[in-house]
Amino acid sequence: MVNKRKNEKKVIVMFSGGLDSRLVIKLMQEQGFDIVALFFKLPFAGCCDKKCTLEFSKLHKINLKIFDCTKGKLFKEYLEVIKHPKYGRGAGVNPCIDCRLFMLKKAKEFADKEGIETIVTGEVLGERPMSQTKKAMDIVEKESGLKGRLLRPLSAKFFPKTKAEESGLIDRKKFYDIEGRRRQKQMELAKKFKISYPHPAGGCLLCEKALKTRFEYLLKRGMDENEIKLIGVGRHFVINDSWIILGRNEEENKIIERVGKKMELIVPDFIGPSAVILNKCDKKTKEKINELIRAYSKKASSEDRKKFDKWKL
Repeated sequence: MVNKRKNEKKVIVMFSGGLDSRLVIKLMQEQGFDIVALFFKLPFAGCCDKKCTLEFSKLHKINLKIFDCTKGKLFKEYLEVIKHPKYGRGAGVNPCIDCRLFMLKKAKEFADKEGIETIVTGEVLGERPMSQTKKAMDIVEKESGLKGRLLRPLSAKFFPKTKAEESGLIDRKKFYDIEGRRRQKQMELAKKFKISYPHPAGGCLLCEKALKTRFEYLLKRGMDENEIKLIGVGRHFVINDSWIILGRNEEENKIIERVGKKMELIVPDFIGPSAVILNKCDKKTKEKINELIRAYSKKASSEDRKKFDKWKL
């Protein structure tokens, strides 16, 4: 139950940092609400980062609360969601509906504690193929325990009124019936509110078909808080149960060298990739890894690399 001492002029906004969530913040501010924005820092997401959300929050005078799911208890809970999704996965290993539920359940706990009735999202009906269908959005509302409390201003007219709309606290007439993947209406609203926004780039790694085999192996093996920083970096191989990552360029070499400081790190004395070994390996495997590094060095040929294809992850 929501705390009886309700903060009627406060709403929670699920803030990804993208255009849609920025717009709903402005729409709710337009109706005189104070905003408590919840940003979930997820291990494999690639939209707006912590700095980006902090800058927007400061500029638009909103209270920002960060849930860091890349470490500690939240990280462990989130990994369990990925390993055992109730509502299945997309083309990769992405459990989009379960991921959404995970965040909204945490948001509900926070809202109930703070005495805040309404939780607002930037969801647009039909914008995402798995989590933003009518069926999926209805499931999320019911399973999260937020029936009557979950408001989606950009597509509000496709859904029943929330309790706050029924009571007249929130004016439904100022919301929209946006549908689909085109963002023309959202961009028009961004001009109206004079807000900037990051252009979509590098989405959730869990959705990447090319990384599906890699994630399946790693979810079975297990990952720690440092290792997740390397999942989207470099070339990955598994040789005799040892997980090896090679940099593809100078920038990736620097990331591997920085993150891999407390791991087994190999920095060659010739022009080639830096490598980190994530599992213990014997002498024979180490020799094979040194061969692998040489095969991907500046002077090596594609033929030198072919023999390692069977170990690619």
